[in-house]
Amino acid sequence: MPFAESMISALKSNKAIMLDKSRRFRKTKGSYDWSKNTLRNLPKATEQDLDEIREKVKKENTKIKTMHTVLFLVILIAVSIAFLYVLS
Repeated sequence: MPFAESMISALKSNKAIMLDKSRRFRKTKGSYDWSKNTLRNLPKATEQDLDEIREKVKKENTKIKTMHTVLFLVILIAVSIAFLYVLS
């Protein structure tokens, strides 16, 4: 039984030195601080504005996807050439 007792004492000591995670959230238990809230009067977006933004985001995403694909292919070709060079 000394093994079980040592395990229990190790668990108790580890629990004692653990951080009290509830203390991290004690600052946020209060109500919302409205003084830090900055209300903004943003203009309403029209359907045309939203369509333009949507098209712009789609174009940027396709550019990013093509660049990632090209980069992946270049790295794949470089690794395969290096692998073939090592084998021969």
